[in-house]
Amino acid sequence: MAADESTGTIGKRLEAIKLDNNEANRRAYRQLLFTTPGEWQKYISGVIFYEETLGQSTDDGKTFVSVLQERGVIPGIKVDKGTGVIPGTDEETFTQGLDGLAERCKKYYAQGARFSKWRAVLKIGNGCPSDAAIHANAYGLAAYGAISQANGLVPIIEPEILSDGNHDLQTCAQITEKVLSVVVKALHDYHILFEGMLLKPNMVLPGSTSPGKDQVTAEQIALATVTALRRTLPPAVPSVNFLSGGQGEEEASVNLNAMNKLDAIRPWSLSFSYGRALQASVIKTWAGKPENIAKAQEVFIERARANGLANLGKYTGDAATDLATASLFEKDYKY
Repeated sequence: MAADESTGTIGKRLEAIKLDNNEANRRAYRQLLFTTPGEWQKYISGVIFYEETLGQSTDDGKTFVSVLQERGVIPGIKVDKGTGVIPGTDEETFTQGLDGLAERCKKYYAQGARFSKWRAVLKIGNGCPSDAAIHANAYGLAAYGAISQANGLVPIIEPEILSDGNHDLQTCAQITEKVLSVVVKALHDYHILFEGMLLKPNMVLPGSTSPGKDQVTAEQIALATVTALRRTLPPAVPSVNFLSGGQGEEEASVNLNAMNKLDAIRPWSLSFSYGRALQASVIKTWAGKPENIAKAQEVFIERARANGLANLGKYTGDAATDLATASLFEKDYKY
């Protein structure tokens, strides 16, 4: 589960349910998730924290880190510092945060984190992504990965190609394959231990405004995505944990399920690292009201179960509520 929204981004979620964006409300929401009763750890093996969350505790004084550890869930941490524009490009971005990263990784490890995450962002359209943007982001990911591994943290390598645009499925497949090939080359150049990393890529999807988008099936998305991975990613990588990229909760589960039902050699676990696609219905159900906590936690464990089954290719669509089928797309999404 990606619970690493920045203070600004979680503020948008809280604003939507008419709550102030303050530390108390942010902590209360994350506490709701982490203290959900039942065996949600059967479906979720790790949680990505934001830096603030890594140091927070429950109402009774137990650290969020220890709450997860007692369930056998591994705490992790988002370590990038957001994006900046690459001069001379069409507003393409490069992820910042390498300065001081080694020291921060040491600190996060001491706080209980055992993996890290770094998001690079690329877009399709008007000649994008440029070779300059692909190269800059690939080598930024590789440098982060090397620093992370050197300090005891498993890096989640996240090259996200946004779904904004009117491109078709095949265009996204071609760009995804190109980006992944450059990322893997950079990881080789930085001597990354492939057995000690995870990949968090986008699924291959048609653009959000693509004509005929609604006619593209989950099976077509699955085949295009797995094909791009088979052509680029070493089998030494143990798991591919897809981002949801603005897909609705149910859409993200169904597409993941289709990949795990695909009749093709898949040498990696194909799993999930979802934020909104695990939490959108939860936060709406909660609405900031204490009397709704138990119901919101039921929704959370149901979405977790759906994705756990999708990881096995056994999800049957029984969690497709009205909230879960709602669109979660946000143009040029920022964490």
